[in-house]
Formats: sequence, C-alpha cells, structure tokens
Amino acid sequence: MIVVTGATGNVGRALVERLVAREHPVRALTRDPARAQLPDGAEVVRLDLDDPAAPFRGATGLFLYAQGAGDRTGAFLDAARQAGVRHVVLLSSGIIQEGADETHPIHVMHATVERLVRDSGLAWTFLRPNAFATNAFQWLPQIRSGDTVRGVFADAPTAPIHEDDIAAVAERTLLDDGHDGAAYRLTGPEAVTHAGQVAAIGRALGRDLRFVEVPPHEAGPDLFPHVPQGMLERFLGTIGDLVGTEPEITPTVEKITGRPARTFTEWAEDHAADFRG
Repeated sequence: MIVVTGATGNVGRALVERLVAREHPVRALTRDPARAQLPDGAEVVRLDLDDPAAPFRGATGLFLYAQGAGDRTGAFLDAARQAGVRHVVLLSSGIIQEGADETHPIHVMHATVERLVRDSGLAWTFLRPNAFATNAFQWLPQIRSGDTVRGVFADAPTAPIHEDDIAAVAERTLLDDGHDGAAYRLTGPEAVTHAGQVAAIGRALGRDLRFVEVPPHEAGPDLFPHVPQGMLERFLGTIGDLVGTEPEITPTVEKITGRPARTFTEWAEDHAADFRG
C-alpha cells in the first residue's frame, strides 16, 4: 500500500492515477474526499492531522508533498514510521542545491522538511524539480478571455517539467529498489521562455497568442494569485535572475523511467482542454 499526500494536486493526482492503472494499492489523502474526483480503485481518505497514524495502517510507502502536513510534519512522519511505513518519497524543490540562497522562503520551507525526513528514521528519496509546466496555468484566465497574455520577463528561460513525468519518477522510486538516500533533480528536456510557453499553448489551441511584458513593479496578485503577497518580491527577483541564463536540464526522467521527459509543447497539447474552459 502506498499513501499519497497532496492527492488532488497536479503531481499527486497523476501518481494516484498511475498506481491505480498498475492495480497497486493506493490510499489518497485529501482534506475533502467528497470533492476529490480521484479514479475508482483508489482508497480516498480524509487527512486528519489529529489522528496522524490512521492513514498509514497497512502501508509501506509514502509520497509526501512538502506542504502537506505543515508544522506537524515531524509528528506525521513519526506516525508513519510507527505504523509500518518504511520509505518516504518527498516532493521537494530544485531550489535546494549548492550555492543556493538559504534565506529564500521557498528554500527554507523545503530544506526544513528535508531535514525532518532525514531525521525520521525512514528510508527516503528526494525529488527536486525545477520549474513546473503547470505554472503556466497562471495565464489560464487571460487565455480563456483573449489572445493577449500579460506577464513578467518574457525572455526568462526555464526547462518546465510535465507533472506526470514527476509522478512517473515518484512511481518508480516508490516501487523499485535502489533509490534510498537519493536526491533527484528533475527538469523538462529543453529550454523555453515565458513568451515561448504562451506561443506553444496558442499552437495547441489553434490560436495566435501574444505575450506582453509587464514591468515587475506593476505585477501584483492579479498576475500571481498563487504566490503569497509577502513572497512576491523575492519570487519576481528569482524569475528576473533567469534572464540571460541557460536553465539546468537533467536526464533524470529518462534515466529513472526509461522514457524521455516530455516537452512543454506536449504538455500544452495534453492540457489544451483546460485552457479552452
């Protein structure tokens, strides 16, 4: 039995779907099972941090989303170990690397959870993706309403990774031997700028979308509703630092799964219906 936290998130949902397709027992944790809409075959359970041992009975593996248990992560991991879980795969962040700004809020959060996992007594594997292709959903309202997308730093390049490629790596590290103590850096297979991402979405939709660059000092919650207001300035600075650089590109997805990572164009085609609304 594999327990999946963040089961209604992009990566968690994809992992649950993969495990169900393999007919591998999976228990999906969510705060609202009635609205989860997860596939038949998954055991969908309410996440109750007041009874942290309940989800882990009969389980041997855990997929942990770094924000899933919040400040109760230590107790959550202790309950998992005591219930019989042996291995945890943590969805961390590519911001954890040598030379990183260790004061950055995103770094602090993920480094803290990684430390708790290391100290838990469980075998562990860390997945450290850089840019998520699903970050492009920030433009969804604009794309549904017109052909112009306002955003910052048109020429900032990343190598966005498809959420199902992260899930595929998670699946293999949970089910196969040989991944204990590994920290895998995950990226897509090619560099693409913000403007290039918008153009790729337009091609998938059969439309000519145009990216209009907004000065960072004019960017606010309307453009980044998913970013806490107190973190927005640091977040924008991180994006701005990418302009003129070459993004990290790793072969990890293919190495672990035997299949090349999918391009952003493929991601856009997979999600064209989402942008149509």
